[in-house]
Amino acid sequence: MAYEKSAAPHTVLDALADPTRRAIFERLGQGPATVGALAAGAPVSRPAVSQHLKVLKEAGLVRDTAQGARRVYAIDPAGIGPLRAWLDRVWDDALAAFADEVAAAASSPAAPNRPQGPRETSDD
Repeated sequence: MAYEKSAAPHTVLDALADPTRRAIFERLGQGPATVGALAAGAPVSRPAVSQHLKVLKEAGLVRDTAQGARRVYAIDPAGIGPLRAWLDRVWDDALAAFADEVAAAASSPAAPNRPQGPRETSDD
């Protein structure tokens, strides 16, 4: 699965859908790490961690830098930007829809009184 550098929100969500990949991403939130360091705390092998990092990198969520013969991975803040912008839009739309519903309910005639609790019944 190939991802563009400036991934669409659904691509980023797809990349984070895998629990192991999400755990690796969350671990990188604590700071940069090598594949070996990430694999030490993961329930999968080093090659599997490398594959997960490849997907995260292709989704634009992580970047790597060479330090000698090793690659150090870190979260790429630019990759989170499109996802955050999308979530902000979704949230703003949801809040606007809620405000519209509240305004509509406030301007409509009052609803008839409804019982507030369980009705008492007699056994006669």
